[in-house]
Amino acid sequence: MPPSQLKRLKASLREHGITGPQQSKKQKKSLNKNADHRAQKASALAAIRESFNPFEFKHLSRPKKFEYVSNQPENATKKILGRPGVTKSQGEETRRKTLLPEMNRKNKVGGILDRRIGENDPTMTPEDRMMARFEREQERKRSGNVFDLEEGDDQVMLTHDGQSLRFDDEIGEEDYDAASVGGSSADEDGEDGFLKKKRRRDDVDGEENDDVPAEDQPERKKSKAEVMKEVMAKSKLHKYERQAQKEDDDDLREELDKDLNDVLAALRGHINKKPEPEAPKAAQNNNFGINADRAALLAGSSQQAKDKEYDLRVRQMLQDERAKPTERTKTEEEKAREDAKQLKELEEKRLRRMKGEPMSDDEEPRKKDVKDDEEDEDFESERDDAAEFGLAAAPSQFSRPEGVEDEDDFEMDDDLIATDSEADMSEDESDADSVPDDTMAMDADDADFLKNVLPERKEQPKALNGVLTLEPSTTSSKLAFTYACPRSHEELLTVFKKIAPNDISTVVQRIRALYHAGLHADNKHKLADFAYALIDHVSYLSNQTPAVSLTVIEAIIRHIHSMSRSYPVQISTKFREHLKQLQVSNEPTPGDLAILTAIGSIYPTSDHFHQVVTPAITLMARWLGLTTPSSKQDIATGAYLGVLCLQYQQLSKRYVPELIRYTALCLKSPHATPALLTAHAKNIITAAELWSASLSFIEIFEPLLAPLKSAQQTSTLQNLRARMSLARSRRRPQILHNHRPLPIKSSIPKFEESFDPNKHYDPDKERADSIKLQKEYRREKKGALRELRKDANFIARESLREKKEKDAAYETKYKRLVAEIQGEEGREKNVYEREKKRRQRG
Repeated sequence: MPPSQLKRLKASLREHGITGPQQSKKQKKSLNKNADHRAQKASALAAIRESFNPFEFKHLSRPKKFEYVSNQPENATKKILGRPGVTKSQGEETRRKTLLPEMNRKNKVGGILDRRIGENDPTMTPEDRMMARFEREQERKRSGNVFDLEEGDDQVMLTHDGQSLRFDDEIGEEDYDAASVGGSSADEDGEDGFLKKKRRRDDVDGEENDDVPAEDQPERKKSKAEVMKEVMAKSKLHKYERQAQKEDDDDLREELDKDLNDVLAALRGHINKKPEPEAPKAAQNNNFGINADRAALLAGSSQQAKDKEYDLRVRQMLQDERAKPTERTKTEEEKAREDAKQLKELEEKRLRRMKGEPMSDDEEPRKKDVKDDEEDEDFESERDDAAEFGLAAAPSQFSRPEGVEDEDDFEMDDDLIATDSEADMSEDESDADSVPDDTMAMDADDADFLKNVLPERKEQPKALNGVLTLEPSTTSSKLAFTYACPRSHEELLTVFKKIAPNDISTVVQRIRALYHAGLHADNKHKLADFAYALIDHVSYLSNQTPAVSLTVIEAIIRHIHSMSRSYPVQISTKFREHLKQLQVSNEPTPGDLAILTAIGSIYPTSDHFHQVVTPAITLMARWLGLTTPSSKQDIATGAYLGVLCLQYQQLSKRYVPELIRYTALCLKSPHATPALLTAHAKNIITAAELWSASLSFIEIFEPLLAPLKSAQQTSTLQNLRARMSLARSRRRPQILHNHRPLPIKSSIPKFEESFDPNKHYDPDKERADSIKLQKEYRREKKGALRELRKDANFIARESLREKKEKDAAYETKYKRLVAEIQGEEGREKNVYEREKKRRQRG
């Protein structure tokens, strides 16, 4: 255990030589007389006291790392970093001088500050104070106003633009000359002479010298007031002269303006040699500067002729066309460059939609929710966005002939509009026959559509080559030119009851032309219902037992495609209704297959999500994944659905695992016929071409090798094996990149001669200054917080001390009052006792 404090004290006294062996009185007296010995003893005792008080001095928290850095003893090398006690006492004293008065003055308002001379000066006697105050009062009276410019030496110096304003003696003759200020040197004996004499009389204070002539007396300089008066008078004179000159100019200008009409008439060559008769004053008053030509034109005409002339001039001004800049004709290279740029932009949009990436507002295609109300349907003339949605190239079995871009490209007969072939035409038909002049503000597409329909156009252009062009030879002569617009499938069947299937496309064209949205406001609703009926009719024709020609169904689908641009919400809603029925039944009929085919040809199938295409592909994949082929019909349906799935994924190339599963089951099924097996084999080849770039090509098609071998599809099997071998050759194991070995970067170290581990050697001066400033800021912040804490503690201590003093004073006063009351009570009690005893004795 460490020694006790007493043992350490005795040891320290012995080491410093204060205590030791017993000394005689003579030795003690001699040591006490030695001043050096006394000073050494005092310093030793002070050092011992410091060593025994660990809180008096502040040292390093940790000793130095190496003890052999110095040969001095430990106590000598121990560095004192600070004196907390002294610092604390100094801070306490400073706060008592500064913070305590502020705290005492807190929440105290008012106070009188005595500023009387000598009032707080104890060295001055009352007589000295009175004398000093009297002198100050007399000096204040003599000084006058500090802003007086006439007298006194303590005036405030006036300046302008940094220069002092000079008056009196500072003004020289070059600044103000009596002759120049007075206005004229000729008036020497006038007012100026009188002023000079007056100033001379003022100089001698009324004592004029008669012996000296007035002209020979010296001239007195003008005072400031006189100079300023003369300056103001001259300024007013110049202002009056300028005003007079301006009035003369105005008079001359008015005289010239009176003859301006004659001058203009002379310049235009309309002046007559004979003077014209003077017009009446009333006419002169009415013609407020009218043009001379117009005045001559209207002079001998009546009021009716004047009105006609005015109307004619107004119409001429309205008919004048302003010059419009013509557009520069673009070269073939510029057109090709723009087309290529547009195609690239469309392809980029399609790829973003296929990946499901978000699109900006201006790039996002126009898609509306199918659940919107029909009041929001305003799609009279939409732009052709088929190419943007990947519909420019239709599927192979539904491709249009060359030159036929749309179902709107057809030739109509001359007497299609306003014909009397139908005697029992309904009221709706009569409304459609009346074509307004402005065609309800049709756009370019509607104008192109109706250019062969309107009755004003007698000459019709030639029809385009293709199966959809209506020629007189291919159209039945019994067809009417006007039909009622069917608004349901039952009405549509009524219209198509006596029409041959090959003439259905012609009738649809005529109905669309008769009830075009640009001809009447209600036609857009009628055509929307007509599109509903056409979709139902596609399903109806496909479900008929006598097979209807696929050309007729294809033509109707193309009409639906053309109408989907103007009525996208209605048509998509109808398609979703059919898909809902297929979801409930899960047994696809030929009509359902036709609806799925129409969806694939109308809407973009490569989008990541589409309100019609996504449910369609989901229903097809569900049927392929949950159905087992149990009949020839199931195998045929699966083959057709496989073709649709591959067409849907032609651009996006997404993998459909249900197709591979169902195809493998169909190849193993005993109900499969050679024709059906060939169809499934074609689907396998198409899928292999579609997914050839997939990394999982081998795993996808390897389960089909055995079914193809058992189904004796040799050519398909060989083709698939060749593709799989090519996929294996492209497959390589993952290895590290073979880079050449890179040497480790080595740098020559920078040597600092006077290196200090506590100092930072940053080559970036700005960064070093920034770090230094941050350290200083943190240090100052910590110091400020520390001082604030000390101030708060000091205020708390002083507040507690004041409270204790108040409480002690209150207690003292309370005890004094209690003692006084008790004394009075005792005194009265004694009086009472004495009186009581006195009465008892009496």
